[in-house]
Amino acid sequence: MDDPLAAQTDNGRPSLLRKPIPAATEKISAIVPADASREKGELAGKAPLDQRMASLATALRKARVENAEHSAALADLRAAEIARLELLADALSPVLAQIPADCDIFDVAVSPGERPRLFIDQIGFVEMDRDRRTYRFLQDTRHGRITLRETADIDEMVDAATDYIAHRLIEREKALAVDYASGGAARVVRKTAAQKEAPGILSGKAFQAFLFFIEFLGSATFFGLLAIIVMWAYKTYVAG
Repeated sequence: MDDPLAAQTDNGRPSLLRKPIPAATEKISAIVPADASREKGELAGKAPLDQRMASLATALRKARVENAEHSAALADLRAAEIARLELLADALSPVLAQIPADCDIFDVAVSPGERPRLFIDQIGFVEMDRDRRTYRFLQDTRHGRITLRETADIDEMVDAATDYIAHRLIEREKALAVDYASGGAARVVRKTAAQKEAPGILSGKAFQAFLFFIEFLGSATFFGLLAIIVMWAYKTYVAG
């Protein structure tokens, strides 16, 4: 059987014909299909830089929590509380973005004090329970501090905080409506100004009365002494 690779040269000696070596790009294209590479590029283009950075920050916070759970150090446990509260603040970001721009009663921020807390406003805040896994939503009232929600599920706490923000917005709208309808704000301003001016007016009148009394007393004393001198002179020089 003839060898298909054998060929005759000019001098009659057989020579072997080698197959052409495929290029490197052809090997890569054969291993990685063009559709797969194109799909990978499209997926990479769909994730902007800020989203990747946000996901990395969330991953770092979760890593801190997991690291603190395996450590008994007090500083690590406190860092875990702060990380959990920051995760809750990140989950509340879409809700806070819907608050009206002219509403400044909400200032959501984590306070890294001796007892870390996530403040929703001046009277409502979230802190971690003693187990450092359970969220506690507390509110300061005229009758003391009350617990609005206590759960270990971050989604349930987000729902509780959302309901709280909604009720606070309704209370704000009612207060603004009462002031507008009854002129309450203007009345309060006028009353406060009158109260501030009243003590000044009273003190001014009292001071004027005191000056009048001193002047009257001085005049009476002067004329009394003058009368005594006149009577003494009369008895001494005229009647004597």
